[in-house]
Amino acid sequence: MRKVARYFGFGSGTVSKWMRRDYTHGRRPIPTRSSRPHAYPHALRPELVAAVIAQRKRRQRCAEVIHYEILSQGMRVSLSSVKRVLARHGLIRKRSPWKRWHFSVPRPEAEKPGDLVQIDTIHIGPHRDERLYVYTLLDVTSRWANAMVSLRINTHQSLRFLHHAQTQSPFRFSTLQSDHGQEFSTYFTEQVKIRGAMHRHSRVRQPNDNAHLERFNRTLQDECLKRIPQTLRAYQREIPEYLHYYNHERPHLGLGFKTPAECVQAID
Repeated sequence: MRKVARYFGFGSGTVSKWMRRDYTHGRRPIPTRSSRPHAYPHALRPELVAAVIAQRKRRQRCAEVIHYEILSQGMRVSLSSVKRVLARHGLIRKRSPWKRWHFSVPRPEAEKPGDLVQIDTIHIGPHRDERLYVYTLLDVTSRWANAMVSLRINTHQSLRFLHHAQTQSPFRFSTLQSDHGQEFSTYFTEQVKIRGAMHRHSRVRQPNDNAHLERFNRTLQDECLKRIPQTLRAYQREIPEYLHYYNHERPHLGLGFKTPAECVQAID
């Protein structure tokens, strides 16, 4: 026993304990014993746990609000205990460990085309299996826009659309701005930087940061998508025709009744 322990670098008592637990004589791994304590002298009372769960299901509020309401009812409990109860019962959504924090660059002043280009996606269809996605992009200065339909959204599709829009754009994109959707992840930011541009995220729950593009999304749906069949072939045929009309023929009130193409030429 001592020679084996010395050879593997363990204590002889540890090897002896493992041998006593090895009731299969090496045919199966030694089961690991649970380190869970046998008693919980400071555990929360069942009625307190039930009150936290009921308050969460009734109001769907955050742990801080639930903690305040529980205290208002005369029950004493800490905020950390409330969070643990919600986590154990699957009533709190934790941040994915695979997502990294987004550190956005300062918002630039949109003085010329390409200084600030907003990018987003439109989800069309109630069911995921039948849903279509439309990538949209708009330059804040000139209101020049682009769009492309897709059967799915992910980082690679976002980069594909960005390349498609850049090849058709009369100017280079300097800064892209998007929301925090999964299709605009940190990998998307890194790939945009490799392409010589910058990518920043808008503020959480602040759709006004992308107000120009949100307005274009509504215009695209009202003037184009709602009047054609909801099929991939129809979108692929009609969206490019509408984009040519929007960029070269449709007068824009915010540009003094100029078209985006005329605005780009005037600034250049």
